[in-house]
Amino acid sequence: MHGLIFILRKRWLTVRLAIVAMLVPVAALAVPMHNDSNGFEGVPWGASFSESETFMKVEDGGRVQTYELKGTSPTLGPAPVDSMRFSTIDGKFARVIVRYNSKETHDRILGYLQRQFGQLARTPGQVAGGVVKFFDWQGPDSDIILRYDVRTSQGIIFFESQAFRAKFTESNAPAP
Repeated sequence: MHGLIFILRKRWLTVRLAIVAMLVPVAALAVPMHNDSNGFEGVPWGASFSESETFMKVEDGGRVQTYELKGTSPTLGPAPVDSMRFSTIDGKFARVIVRYNSKETHDRILGYLQRQFGQLARTPGQVAGGVVKFFDWQGPDSDIILRYDVRTSQGIIFFESQAFRAKFTESNAPAP
């Protein structure tokens, strides 16, 4: 029995180290963000946010509420995207998650983000290699993390308030 516990502990340690190893390169690849707007497309982080003529609620997660645009196909810069979800925590605007498909859309979005927030240096270590690419812009108030899977041509982008990030983590924690 003690041998089994030792093996399980060793595997758990290996899993934790692997997770840390995956996260460290992403942080090291961050580009300092130019033009941090402290929000998304004119809506500042922390703004009160609710259903309106523009937004409809699509998920109610207690402290976290999620909205989508009403009646329009979402776009990011010059590119149409599959979905754009706006999240609040305790009624305050805190995050946008954008999903898209296709290499063409990825190239258009990546070009748009570089024009808006800063060029990627494209030096070794700046852009993660392999089939899953990560790109990260960090500003004083906002983070943008883009993950693109070359195999499936699917991308996801997180536009997030640094001030509200910890609150999302708290909202996902089990109750005491």
